[in-house]
Amino acid sequence: MEQRVTEQAEKLGTIVSIWAHPDDETYGAGGIMAAAVANGQRVVCVSATAGELGTDDPVAWPPERLGRTRRWEAAAAMAVLGVTDHRFLGYPDGGLAAMDPAEPVERIAALLADVAPDTVLTFGPDGGTFHPDHQTISAWVGAAWERAGRSGRLLHAAMTQEHLAAWSERYEQWQVFMTDERPVGVVEEELALRVHLTGADLDRKIAALLAMHTQVAPAVALLGMEEYRALNDEEAFVEAR
Repeated sequence: MEQRVTEQAEKLGTIVSIWAHPDDETYGAGGIMAAAVANGQRVVCVSATAGELGTDDPVAWPPERLGRTRRWEAAAAMAVLGVTDHRFLGYPDGGLAAMDPAEPVERIAALLADVAPDTVLTFGPDGGTFHPDHQTISAWVGAAWERAGRSGRLLHAAMTQEHLAAWSERYEQWQVFMTDERPVGVVEEELALRVHLTGADLDRKIAALLAMHTQVAPAVALLGMEEYRALNDEEAFVEAR
């Protein structure tokens, strides 16, 4: 019998969930974080940027306006998930790869040393969509985890082969990939964690995502709510190599 998400989350202990932009964490681990909070576990969520460049219409949404709005949206999403400790590192959206990694790695290592998590969640090396910010935060977290003495398990978000087989065409229509590269799906045996959200667990994740209207509205318009829910009902991770 497949375990409930609350039972799977319980095994993760204290969680630090580190991502590049607000909404990354909810897409990648919203169900897991919410279940952990419901269990009484500590969850610290970190966004490297405010996502101030995340628009196709920078005239209507200049960076200052969008960054401010996305912070509000993230606060609403965290309230839905129950996460009360959400931190912004304040780095420039779209600019992580150009930064000297020394300061952010040291800063993240200090956070890990302070929180002493049992589990760290972040992107894998491909960043999921090959976004340079996603890839950079993955590298920073890996280096910080090493510097902090490998505090807890480091888990990388991954897409399963089944998920890609079902949704790759829709991802292309959604234009989520940033390069000509595409993720290689993992088989179930390689997964360290995989949850399927149903019922109230999925409702809560979707409600959190919908709170981030500036980011999710185009996807919902493209897919329709039924497909959008189905696309987001799985969260999967592998052990960092």
